[in-house]
Amino acid sequence: MTTSSLKSRITEDMKAAMRGGDKSRLGTVRLILAAIKQMEVDSRTELDDAQILAVLDKMVKQRRESISQYQQAGRDDLAQVEQAELEVIQAYLPQALTDDEIRQMIDAALAESGAESVRDMGKVMNLLKPRMQGRADMAAVSGMVKSRLS
Repeated sequence: MTTSSLKSRITEDMKAAMRGGDKSRLGTVRLILAAIKQMEVDSRTELDDAQILAVLDKMVKQRRESISQYQQAGRDDLAQVEQAELEVIQAYLPQALTDDEIRQMIDAALAESGAESVRDMGKVMNLLKPRMQGRADMAAVSGMVKSRLS
């Protein structure tokens, strides 16, 4: 069994945070490793980098939703904690795509799939998801695709 390079990097960052006494970063990195370990136990396999990116992407989405809910409830203190976790998690994701890059990828996927209406949206999203995983907010991408097909 070989450990993925991303998992190794996260583990090394945990050790560095422990040595450096950075408790907030250490807590977030431990959360990441726990989520990865949980997925490995559930699937009974060791995750590769792509699967780890999917776990991180899910964690980012959860943090964004929590921040939104905390801000609506007037709990800025809790929103700040979630924001700090979000920044640590995003450090492990690849460089985010720009709006122009997203539009170009959507155009290419629309041409490749031959999508013509909203009913074809699944085909387009199936093409885009592996290409954009961890690099774009897939909910926003979905909205862009939907508006293009409407």
